[in-house]
Amino acid sequence: MPAKSDPEVPGPLPARPQDWRLLACGALLAGAAATAYARTFSVPLLFDDDTSIASNATIPHLASAFWPPAGTTVGGRPVLNLSLAINYAVSGTGVWSYHALNLAIHVLAGLTLFGIVRRTLERRAPQAAVAVAFAAALLWTIHPLLTESVTYIVQRAESLMGLFYLLTLYCFIRGAGTDGAGKDVWYACCAGACLLGMGAKEVMVSAPLIVLLYDRTFLAGNFGDALRRRRWVYAALAATWLLLVFLVVAGNGRRGSAGFGSGIPWWSYALTQLPAIVHYIRLGLWPYPLVFDYGDALALHASVIVPSALIVAVLAAATLWALVRRPAIGFLGASFFALLAPSSSVVPVATEAMAEHRMYLPLAPLAILVVIALHRALGRASLPLYAALAVGLACATWKRNETYLSERGLWSDTVERRPDNERAQDNLGFILSRIPGRLDEAIGHYEEALRLKPDFVEAHYNLAFALLQKPGRLNDAISHYEEALRLKPDLVDVHFNLARALEGIPGRSDEAIRQYEDALRLRPDYAEAHYNLGYMLQAMPGRLEDAIAQFEEALRLKPDNAGAHFSLGCALQQTPGRLNEATAQFREAVRLMPDYVQARCNLGNALNSAGRVEEAIAQYSVAARLAPADATIQLNFAIILLNAPGRESEAAAHLREAIRLQPPNERARQILAKLGESSR
Repeated sequence: MPAKSDPEVPGPLPARPQDWRLLACGALLAGAAATAYARTFSVPLLFDDDTSIASNATIPHLASAFWPPAGTTVGGRPVLNLSLAINYAVSGTGVWSYHALNLAIHVLAGLTLFGIVRRTLERRAPQAAVAVAFAAALLWTIHPLLTESVTYIVQRAESLMGLFYLLTLYCFIRGAGTDGAGKDVWYACCAGACLLGMGAKEVMVSAPLIVLLYDRTFLAGNFGDALRRRRWVYAALAATWLLLVFLVVAGNGRRGSAGFGSGIPWWSYALTQLPAIVHYIRLGLWPYPLVFDYGDALALHASVIVPSALIVAVLAAATLWALVRRPAIGFLGASFFALLAPSSSVVPVATEAMAEHRMYLPLAPLAILVVIALHRALGRASLPLYAALAVGLACATWKRNETYLSERGLWSDTVERRPDNERAQDNLGFILSRIPGRLDEAIGHYEEALRLKPDFVEAHYNLAFALLQKPGRLNDAISHYEEALRLKPDLVDVHFNLARALEGIPGRSDEAIRQYEDALRLRPDYAEAHYNLGYMLQAMPGRLEDAIAQFEEALRLKPDNAGAHFSLGCALQQTPGRLNEATAQFREAVRLMPDYVQARCNLGNALNSAGRVEEAIAQYSVAARLAPADATIQLNFAIILLNAPGRESEAAAHLREAIRLQPPNERARQILAKLGESSR
């Protein structure tokens, strides 16, 4: 639809402000952002950072970073994953470089926004262009609503996409205002930025459309002329959608966490986004209280939906009207809705009903609109107000970043703000469970999570693990493991931990074995499950060969497991004709763990059985030194010493020590008595 106002015909621009003014604005903006985020460089890995960074096997090598693991925040986002791989190359899992790059991305986004607004206003209000553009970019850059996208490392997905989105528009503007060969360079950079953004996050999908709307609004005057003048530019931008389609399809719609196959009806999700949009706008105007995790609950109360629907409808209608009558204002409104549409419309996101990081770019048109309104109302008198707002927002951002300094502080704050968020209750419980003396509090939070959501699998699992540490709660722990498996039967770790719990109950060994077998059916390369299964089978009549096979498979997967070498040695020692193999396994266990006392003792016994007495004595000598208070070792050492001629007095000394450590120790007394008779 053509704009009713006279289109701006590209021509000579007014005289540009002196370079020093632009440099000063850029330095001020970067300095303000650096100050507001100065304390974030030690913020630890949080929540999804674990799967996206600490446990991400694709980022240690740049080549594999192009294929991020599915089912994580980086899944289907190779550009995001590559940026994390660069950080990994610099500092491993040390967080400082990740935060430094997050801040750099955010500052660059702020500078790009400054450039876009300034160049747009230069044709309409050249005298106010720099001041208004700087105020809008500054207030956006230091706004506390953006802390989740900057301070929370993995939400670089939002800020990185935001940077490429803004660069796409900025490069287009530069290309449209440049003649000669430089025009093609800028347009190529525009398409390149758009392509990179598609590989950073799916919200980039609207970028080609917003570029076209900008062209219609501020340059060409209507869609037809825009498409005719720059058809190849739009063809290149549209082609970037092919990459996005490929990534979405390859990622299977983010493994069911988003999209129409996520299990959430599109209409119910759309309804809950109405109050979400109103809430986002309120936070943009008054950023308190901020919440790290809103949970996945869908609020469908009419008392909330109806007034929110009216507000959104009015805003949407005003945007449509403005697109015709006041195109510049309409462009800002349309940009706001277009940027929110991928996550806050009809496409369900199962894991998050609301999220503050979704406002990273949508906050920009809101900030621009507020600054322009203040400038029109107050003129130059608005400058002190901008300064006061900037100071207030920077202080709020500084304060909000304090919450991120520890996992406990972040989840405590989230539970305080959203006590009905079962995921926050569960995560706070997990943090508290790792603090000595706070286990009961952790259990309380797990139980609250289950009260809020009885089918919350992770809470059942975490509660079971916590109950295992409480005397007399073993059966309760087993019940929660079993409920977790009823809800989700393919959880490998739950099968494994349930098996470990069942081991401790007489008469339930067969159940434990079945759980280990189920774990291995789901994950055949689970070395610890092979080892534990072997340990269980070793105690079952007639299952010794099966136990040996499990130990051997565990060692094939993890050859440096000293415990598995020891257990395999014990099993082989019980098998006729395999003493030498057992000896080799005990020797390897000792090599891997020199202070492994029991392995040294068994190695000594095996060597003694093979007639290699002096070697056996050497092993027991080390074992006795490592565990001088073990009466059994003293006794066995004495028995082996008696096989060596002339070592009777040493044997007697160890026998006496065994008696002292474990009176009355009849066997040691009997041997000592015989030794005394023999000596006489």
